[in-house]
Amino acid sequence: MAQDKAAGTRLRKQLGTLYVDHHGWLSSWLQARLGCSHTAADLAQDTYVRLLVRGYLPEPEQSRRHLRRIASGLMIDHHRRRRIEAAYRDALSALPEPEVPSEETRAEVIDTLVRIDALLHKLPAKPRRAFLLSRLDGLSYPQIAQRLDVSVSSVEKYIARALEACFIAALELRP
Repeated sequence: MAQDKAAGTRLRKQLGTLYVDHHGWLSSWLQARLGCSHTAADLAQDTYVRLLVRGYLPEPEQSRRHLRRIASGLMIDHHRRRRIEAAYRDALSALPEPEVPSEETRAEVIDTLVRIDALLHKLPAKPRRAFLLSRLDGLSYPQIAQRLDVSVSSVEKYIARALEACFIAALELRP
């Protein structure tokens, strides 16, 4: 127990040093790419939180490369979320006023859509595309096979793989 506490104290101290040494640089790097100081500040903080949660800090000579890699992933997540939010807002704008969901429901739906998007982006391109063609466009397996230039058997495997990933994700989300 004393070792765990000492390790935690050491990690926090090292993270503090990393923060002091690189936070200004990281914030500037993010702001140059995002064009928004507020979003850059949020993502810089999230970068250090991610480091703390992982419990792993890079060697000093690798610090900026490591921070940039984490921050780049966070920027991708940020852009995906914004794209999903915009698409959802567009879909809602077509609804009559009484059918528009509450703010709370909208936030829950967006969070769910972001999780689904992240799950699908973990799949290889063909299984992801086959799944989306099936579920969103309503294409049959033969139509998907023709569109992807693969066999129907391959489409069946792609869809099975995507459904398995969805099932595993659903199990992981259960309390």
